[in-house]
Amino acid sequence: MQKSIIFDENINHMEKELKSASDKIREAQVLSLHQKLHQAKLHIGKVTKNATNPHFKKAYADIDALLDAVEPILLENDLLLLQPIQGNMVCTQIIDIHSGAMIESCMELPSNLSPQQLGSAVTYYSRYTLQSSLSLQSVEDDGNTAESTPKEVVKETLSDERFKNALIKIKNKEYTVEELKKNFHLTKEQEAQL
Repeated sequence: MQKSIIFDENINHMEKELKSASDKIREAQVLSLHQKLHQAKLHIGKVTKNATNPHFKKAYADIDALLDAVEPILLENDLLLLQPIQGNMVCTQIIDIHSGAMIESCMELPSNLSPQQLGSAVTYYSRYTLQSSLSLQSVEDDGNTAESTPKEVVKETLSDERFKNALIKIKNKEYTVEELKKNFHLTKEQEAQL
């Protein structure tokens, strides 16, 4: 008899847990995309600026910092983040996985870029379309984070013509390989030519 009572209590407990989980799923499906975005934004907060643009001496939050800050919270709210390239546009899409509703922010890529410049532009536009989609604010790094996280310096990629000019300056001892590597992002092909 006692085994039967314990078994009944376990079944009742499991039924309550299943009902609770089922209620949560139904509640999530009832919320609109905008309600889910609102819930997500309440938890995202501000994004820490973790990188520095060497040309303008300005700090900014790079794409990895943005994704680290927002993607887990979006997923908790059943929102999927995608950043496809559609035609000549870089887009950020936030999709409600239950209803398929979506918000989208897109920017058109410039047409006259080298592959390296295009890659940089895609990253740059991905960052800006994500920031604009969620109206994200970024803050200066506080001292504690700065000590534990190295700052990323964004290096310019050299066009083939500029790289050839740099090789001539290195050959003429006007410039060094070390300076070139320190100041510019080199492609694998350029590295092989050094």
